[in-house]
Amino acid sequence: MRYTFPTPLVALLTFVFAICAQNLRAQNPQTAPTPNQTPAQTQTPAKSQPRSPGGDVGSGAGDIGKGTAKGTGKAAEGVGKGAGDLVTLHPVDAAGNVGKGAGVAGKDVGVGAAKGTGKIAKGTSRGIGKIFHHGHHDDTPPPANPQD
Repeated sequence: MRYTFPTPLVALLTFVFAICAQNLRAQNPQTAPTPNQTPAQTQTPAKSQPRSPGGDVGSGAGDIGKGTAKGTGKAAEGVGKGAGDLVTLHPVDAAGNVGKGAGVAGKDVGVGAAKGTGKIAKGTSRGIGKIFHHGHHDDTPPPANPQD
């Protein structure tokens, strides 16, 4: 039997996804309320912060992993249904189920790969941009004559 993705690739993607999930969870620590505060007072208003370049890359790897896992599940489901139809002597239905499972699996893997690759490219380009853009452009300029 030939596999769409080799086992080491699936294992690597799963490993990357697990590490990224740990990093994302570690970036948002939960604060415990002090004795004179209620839990509602400890929550700050939600501020929309842009995702870091590393977060984009991690999210992209997660999308690739999710697409691969979802596609593998759909392929297995199609093969399982096809095997059941083949055992019950319905070869036409068996071929249809296997083909449908492969088609849906290909779509899921393709969508996950496209979304993930886009996020990885975005995060990588933002990371490289940070290397070349050292300062902030919105800072106030230094005084014109600092020797006075």
